[in-house]
Amino acid sequence: MKHYVITVTGKVQGVYFRDTCKAVADQLGVKGFVRNNTDGSVYIEAEGDDFALGSFLEFCHEGTDRAEVTSVDHTESVLQHFQNFAVLRKKK
Repeated sequence: MKHYVITVTGKVQGVYFRDTCKAVADQLGVKGFVRNNTDGSVYIEAEGDDFALGSFLEFCHEGTDRAEVTSVDHTESVLQHFQNFAVLRKKK
């Protein structure tokens, strides 16, 4: 198991990126969370095996049909032992 901290930049907000990210994570068995950053990027923490994280990163590079991904940065970090994958939304 590995833990990745991922930042996706480009047109990635308002294009169902987070919801699709959760669906892909759930299919792959990836645990963690995704949230929008105030700078327009998307921040993800994801945990899984090498295959699952590799496939998840492929999705991050491709994005949704309406997304325009310009970059995906990821670093390995300390395992947090997430139990599920969540979409974090701002409180109104």
